[in-house]
Amino acid sequence: MLVIGITGTLGAGKGTVVDYLVTEKKFGHYSVRDFINKEIVKRGLEINRDNMVVVANDLRLKHGPSYLIEQIYKTAIKTGKNFIIESLRTPAEIYSLKSKGEFVLFAVDADIEKRYKRINKRAIESDHVSFEKFVVDEKREMKSQNPAKQNLAKCISLADYIFTNNKKIVDLHEQVEKTIKNII
Repeated sequence: MLVIGITGTLGAGKGTVVDYLVTEKKFGHYSVRDFINKEIVKRGLEINRDNMVVVANDLRLKHGPSYLIEQIYKTAIKTGKNFIIESLRTPAEIYSLKSKGEFVLFAVDADIEKRYKRINKRAIESDHVSFEKFVVDEKREMKSQNPAKQNLAKCISLADYIFTNNKKIVDLHEQVEKTIKNII
């Protein structure tokens, strides 16, 4: 069984990679965003990026920096099939998955302007922000010395494969297909 983790910058195309692997390679899919959003709803909060960060950081602080991934992994491993966990945000999450065996980390990145345009096109509540807020949010999530907080720069540096998604979707799919052929 192969586990693929996906990390990357906001709006870079992590979901596009997931869609390809689910559709073309029949991977199962587990979303950290969905896990956090369920907790946000339990707490009676509005679903937005700020609350996602606050709730995720709170859960990591209370239960450990790899808590979110550990909970998702427990559910996913029961399927007995290849699966993807989207979207890893802390190094501890990556180290936890690497310790479990057959794990590969993908990172996705793209130019910031392209990423902002993409998030404006998708219909996700947490993406309705100005460009200035988008930049501030990314800066907040890019680096942290606190292991319970997001550190995308470190996560990306830990990736086994990095995909640059500045062109068409078909180009990203080709990068993923080439990589999958090398690891499966």
